[in-house]
Amino acid sequence: MTAAAKSRSGYDLTPLSPETREAYARALTPEERQVILDHGTERPFCGTLLNNKAAGLYACRLCGLPLFRSEGKFESGTGWPSFTRPFDTDHISEIVDRSHGMVRTEIRCARCDGHLGHVFPDGPPPTGLRYCLNSAALEFFGEGEDIPQRTER
Repeated sequence: MTAAAKSRSGYDLTPLSPETREAYARALTPEERQVILDHGTERPFCGTLLNNKAAGLYACRLCGLPLFRSEGKFESGTGWPSFTRPFDTDHISEIVDRSHGMVRTEIRCARCDGHLGHVFPDGPPPTGLRYCLNSAALEFFGEGEDIPQRTER
């Protein structure tokens, strides 16, 4: 048996098997499935986490991997929750996205490969990045709450 891949912050990054991924996906709503599994995008200004100002962590809705901290969230005016930096860069994978007649960078969860949104080079200091996320791909946990980890079985 191989050792589990760990992020710098100590989380298990072992990729989910297709069977485990589908088992966890059974708990998703149709909209969450469309965004996370089919690389969809929710309509702007409609996401449930857009105006969330509470302190805590935003995790992957499918597998629970922590993705962003509330202190990195900012109002971008785009209609989607936006962040300046990830919780741990090991938790995000980036893929060149050439869909819809443009070139941009898609971001996915490093453990379950779920679609999260895109990252753009037009954010505020200190990073200059804008991680633009779909609320449907995220689950919010208030400060001090445990985040259930849904790892490979």
